[in-house]
Amino acid sequence: MLYSDKLEIESFLKEFKIKLKTFDIIFKNREKNEQALYDLEITPAQRLKYLEKLKTEDYYRDPNEDLFDPESLPFWEFGVTIKNKQVYIKISLWRGREVLCISFHIAEKKMTYPYK
Repeated sequence: MLYSDKLEIESFLKEFKIKLKTFDIIFKNREKNEQALYDLEITPAQRLKYLEKLKTEDYYRDPNEDLFDPESLPFWEFGVTIKNKQVYIKISLWRGREVLCISFHIAEKKMTYPYK
């Protein structure tokens, strides 16, 4: 599998964090995302803090296209550990001003990080 290089990941994260602070974020309302907050015992504000702290080492997989909206920007995949559980994160710069988080839930399979 090919992976993005560190500079590409850093560039994405820099732009993501600028848009996040400037324009806000939209979270996809999915049952497993809501269940993760409950299972991890974290608030939506705490979830946001994890996104603000994402770093290159949290990178999981290369960007992929949105199958439902091919004109949107690709989704990048990351993972963090919260309370000894791997959490899968899928984010995009999206089309508008806001950034989009479509997934923030406990990982359904083992994740490996190429830069850890």
